[in-house]
Amino acid sequence: MTPIVAFNSIVGFLFTWCFLYQVVFFFIGLLRGQVKTPAAKKQHRYAFFIAAHNEEAVIANLVKSIKDQDYPSELIDIFVVADACTDNTAQAARDAGAIVYERNDLSRKGKSWVMDYGFDRILKEYPGKHEAFFIFDADNLLARDYVTVMNDAFDQGYLALTSYRNSKNFGSSWISAAYATWFMREARYLNNARMICGTSCAVSGSGYLVSAKIIQGMHGWDFHTLTEDIQFATFCAIHGVRIGYAPAEFFDEQPVTLKASIKQRMRWTKGFYQVLFTYGRHMLTSITKFRRFAAYDMLMVIGPAMLLTLLCLMVNTTFIVVGSLSHGFLATDSEIEMAIGSVIMIFAYMYGTFFVMGLFTTITEWKHIHCPQRWRIFANLFTFPLFMFTYVPLTVAALFLKVDWVPTPHDVSVTLDEVLDGAK
Repeated sequence: MTPIVAFNSIVGFLFTWCFLYQVVFFFIGLLRGQVKTPAAKKQHRYAFFIAAHNEEAVIANLVKSIKDQDYPSELIDIFVVADACTDNTAQAARDAGAIVYERNDLSRKGKSWVMDYGFDRILKEYPGKHEAFFIFDADNLLARDYVTVMNDAFDQGYLALTSYRNSKNFGSSWISAAYATWFMREARYLNNARMICGTSCAVSGSGYLVSAKIIQGMHGWDFHTLTEDIQFATFCAIHGVRIGYAPAEFFDEQPVTLKASIKQRMRWTKGFYQVLFTYGRHMLTSITKFRRFAAYDMLMVIGPAMLLTLLCLMVNTTFIVVGSLSHGFLATDSEIEMAIGSVIMIFAYMYGTFFVMGLFTTITEWKHIHCPQRWRIFANLFTFPLFMFTYVPLTVAALFLKVDWVPTPHDVSVTLDEVLDGAK
């Protein structure tokens, strides 16, 4: 066996070993359907926390969708922290019925610092009033039974919960369609499967719940990487705090251009590295010493997939270039051909894997796709893998480039009814 063949075989074995469990999750999510939670015995008291930076166009629709819940309104408070806004976000939120705090700390930018500030104020001004907090972004919208479904799961005793993340602008572009597919796949075939298997889930971005006990213990929010959500989920996995999942649906606005998407996902990728470098040793200890599968799961989520792919591509490409320039001295023609074949197979395998992901997600989650352009849904099956390919250069760039937190602008001002009708 030649060195390049041996290397590719080892990487292939590692990749299979690392992610075989996700194949099991896939079949569980496919065959078992959505998890069902027993009806709650009690209606709990909640607060919604919304960090908003220049969100005048969308904030009122979110507050309205919260107020339209089929859950007792007296058990829900809505808090909006208008962070360094230069528009009318604060007044728009007040007019819609939210309790608004205004923050102008330009030295500590980022959603995590806004959360720390807001939670600290809520705990001081409303001590002991709320049993749990929902964290949402200003561009989100909630299905009318969202709180009811989450309450059913929270009543089972979970300290944190995540939910079903859908998109309110699937049809805007091939980029927004790819995002929507990924998040629906994450809900059905990862978090839903994790819940069925009895392991911990992972929160992502927004649309999740954290018990007031955790917030009170931190006296605010203590997670300050570029991906504070993944940091929180990793912390829970390491310490044996099980995050649950409920099929409560909410709608998120996705970027529509590749440029905006790259900027956002560069931050995510850099944040994943921050979490990996911060908690990597702790995850390994949790896996080996305490046998916590959730820690292994989170390590796979933030760690090796794209890194292994990138390593394999770099080694094979280097072998091809150096071998060709040496005119057969360092590598034979057959070895170079095998390396070229390996590169082609990597991309073919990636494309096929993501195509299958997109296909099954589209079929099983069809009722969740609100897009009037049927051609867009079909075309997305073929462009979704291309979107995922763009993570390869992002994985390299995020290792070396400095990345700061930059807010993503939102302007798809639609109501829940318009989303469900497929207006945009």
